[in-house]
Amino acid sequence: MNRLPPFASPLMLGFDAMENTLKRVAKGNDGYPPYNIERVHRDEASGEPERLRITLAVAGFSEDDLDVTSENNQLVIRGRQTETVERDYLHRGIAARQFQRTFMLADGLTVLKADLRNGLLSIDLVRPEPVRMVKKINIFVPD
Repeated sequence: MNRLPPFASPLMLGFDAMENTLKRVAKGNDGYPPYNIERVHRDEASGEPERLRITLAVAGFSEDDLDVTSENNQLVIRGRQTETVERDYLHRGIAARQFQRTFMLADGLTVLKADLRNGLLSIDLVRPEPVRMVKKINIFVPD
């Protein structure tokens, strides 16, 4: 039996970029820092649209230690702690650790804001309202 890649079907045209994206995502991260992804429903009272929120547990990191960038449909969060004070630890269970966490974003998904509060970095993403497009294709009949 022959195993074909998931997008090798002749009915799946133009999905090469998606296949490459899935391969990159499958390589994954080491699980640090832990994170949640949630849907924040539309707030009719304030008029805020439906959003996606990524929340990372970044206890011990300050705003200056974190870098959030969005480029080419990728959201990249980097953290780098620097110790300026020399300390004499009796036990060290909390390591000053750097990380990079990357999320692939769907076309049109944009970063609305990022907040750091109580050791949690929350990044809100806005999903564009879907536009239904119907295009009439004329059929050419030769003479």
